[in-house]
Amino acid sequence: MVTTRAHAGRTLRWRAWCSGVLLVVLAACGSGGGSDEGAVGDNAEMPASRDAAARFLTQASFGPTEAEIDRVMSMGYGAWIDDQFNNRPLSQHRATWEAADAAAKAADPTNANAGVYQNGTLNAFWKSAISGQDQLRQRVAFALSQIMVISMVDGGVGDNPRAAAAYLDLLADKGLTNYRELIESVSLHPMMGTYLSHLRNQKADPRTGRVPDENYAREVMQLFSIGLQELNTDGSVRTSGGLAIDTYTPADIGGLARVFTGWSWDCPAYPANNCFYSGSNSGVSDPDRGFKPMRGYANFHSTEAKSFLGRTIAAQGTADPAASLRDALDTLSNHPNVGPFIGKQLIQRLVTSNPSPAYVTAVANAFANNGSGVRGDMKHVVKTILMHAEARQTGTTAGKVREPVLRLSAFLRAYGFASDSGEYRVGNTDNPGTQLGQSPLRSPSVFNFYRPGYVPPGTASAAASLAVPEMQIVHETTAAGYVNFMRDNVSSGVGAFGATLNRRDLQGNLTAEIALADRPTELVASVNRKLMYGSMPAALATEIEGAVGSIAIPAATGSNQAQIDTARRNRVNAAIFLALVSPEFLVQR
Repeated sequence: MVTTRAHAGRTLRWRAWCSGVLLVVLAACGSGGGSDEGAVGDNAEMPASRDAAARFLTQASFGPTEAEIDRVMSMGYGAWIDDQFNNRPLSQHRATWEAADAAAKAADPTNANAGVYQNGTLNAFWKSAISGQDQLRQRVAFALSQIMVISMVDGGVGDNPRAAAAYLDLLADKGLTNYRELIESVSLHPMMGTYLSHLRNQKADPRTGRVPDENYAREVMQLFSIGLQELNTDGSVRTSGGLAIDTYTPADIGGLARVFTGWSWDCPAYPANNCFYSGSNSGVSDPDRGFKPMRGYANFHSTEAKSFLGRTIAAQGTADPAASLRDALDTLSNHPNVGPFIGKQLIQRLVTSNPSPAYVTAVANAFANNGSGVRGDMKHVVKTILMHAEARQTGTTAGKVREPVLRLSAFLRAYGFASDSGEYRVGNTDNPGTQLGQSPLRSPSVFNFYRPGYVPPGTASAAASLAVPEMQIVHETTAAGYVNFMRDNVSSGVGAFGATLNRRDLQGNLTAEIALADRPTELVASVNRKLMYGSMPAALATEIEGAVGSIAIPAATGSNQAQIDTARRNRVNAAIFLALVSPEFLVQR
């Protein structure tokens, strides 16, 4: 444990920052200015330095590694993005879950409860985040998982962790196709149907007073496509008479809800009614029904006219759920709000919390037309986000707060963490007092862990009317919990203990840092390069050097090598830990 005065000072600074005292560092976040790292217009291709390449990778991956920095330096930004899109093998969350579950059952064949359950899904995420070659694809999928939310906190989803893993695969695959294809795949995924209750949704029945469930109809508009208010191309709200213009009304929700009737499990013996209700027929169920796209059942689908967003689907003589869905999703996908609404959120999750109107406009225009007349090309959208000149800006006027998952992933990738078991047993990190206070696919509601427009009250950012979304999950408990969690991770490794090894499953490679332990200035410079990409302020570097130097390394006596090794490792632990809990690391610039 590090017990220096410098450590206490850093912890106090972190708590003060958490309380808003130091939020002044974000006061101009994304509002323009800052240095440009040699960018030329919107098409800067080659990084000016390894630090610039690393900073790009904080936006486009789960964290820079030396090998990936080499690739960016060699290829340039655009070519690296294209290579990620087209040539990197796709990580497979469901296949990873299945392999781990089979291994757990084989290891304990007499235990009917053996298996990996939700931890298998979480571990599959961490395996791809830490070691996957398709970093950009997975980073985008993680962003989309917080826009088009399902959550294993919900019992229906949580009881189907294999299918939840498949949902991550869907986002990684369809998230870089076309938005229209993405929104249809999301709408028909059974875990989305379970989470937002349009699986087994039935047409109205005047005899019983039953009306279609409106949950998904509302959220697919509010959260997944067009938002609550009409937007200009630059993301600003359209007004009439000084008031914001709503995008939809309760009547629009009711009309769209009729579209999402008649959808349920895809079963081997379709179209029997009990298959619609239970996912099985005559005692036979498909083990893959949790992720096979839902099937439309005509006898449960509304034939009434369906009016929404200025579009009316005429009453149907014969129920046709597929035709209704196609028409509805075409209408949503072509709404002018989708580009600025979805585009701005992707900017926020990848680059900066407060993009300029020009940045949002560029991304919205990329959504509207990829240069070949195609609307909704998600690869083009993502590349526009990452290649825009504003993404290259540095200094206090750019960036975002790192959410907890991205703090941990950056640390694990920077120091070459690998899994003893091969399963990356990080598991559930929900606990805000002892862990991250965040686990992938375990948000508390469909509104994610934090709102994209969240403004922390009583802060300099609030005074400047600037959003700091991730601050919604930062408070006294999560501040202390993160500090304690990372102290343990740095000193002991990450995750559950291995089945046969008396150490945590994920272990890093600190050989290079230990070699620098007797040279604090060089050690801190190495930490600066790997965790802050050359941006560590001189005052912080001096503070950490002092803490490192206060840990004495015993003189060699010929019989105390173990004590020397421990002291050297403690110096490394102190340097990394104090960087990880500093406000300067917690803000991705």
